[in-house]
Amino acid sequence: MNVYEYAMKVEKEGEAYYREMAAAATNSGLKRIFTMLADEEVKHYNVFKNMMKKEDMDLKDLDLITDTKTIFQTLADEKDNVTFDADQVQFYKDAITREKDSHDFYAEKAEELDNEKQKKIFLHVAKEEIKHRQILEEIVTFLEEPADCVASAEF
Repeated sequence: MNVYEYAMKVEKEGEAYYREMAAAATNSGLKRIFTMLADEEVKHYNVFKNMMKKEDMDLKDLDLITDTKTIFQTLADEKDNVTFDADQVQFYKDAITREKDSHDFYAEKAEELDNEKQKKIFLHVAKEEIKHRQILEEIVTFLEEPADCVASAEF
């Protein structure tokens, strides 16, 4: 399996993971966040698929454009209607670990590439994984301490 096939596998698994999280979410704001993250994983999958086919791509198509601040404000507004258990929080913490691992993988592979454009794409996707991790960290903070959540996430 080459680096692109492996990256595509990682992104496909990430999409499935976030779709599962969205299906399990009882809060509409959380459901929207997880659906957005799943859609982002699809974008990443397509980037690596195009790279493998040596097709050209536009990096601006990768930017996380959803208004996460609005979503977190919705979460804050609905905090009294949010129910969760320790298993759910652990699920989200596991997702944070997955995003960190993805970031590390893409950053490491970028250093191994000689092609500057490919290197730039891998680094850009690595940066997106940091954004995903930050969103998940905000969710964990929200779930563990909803009274302290200030919806300050700016990605």
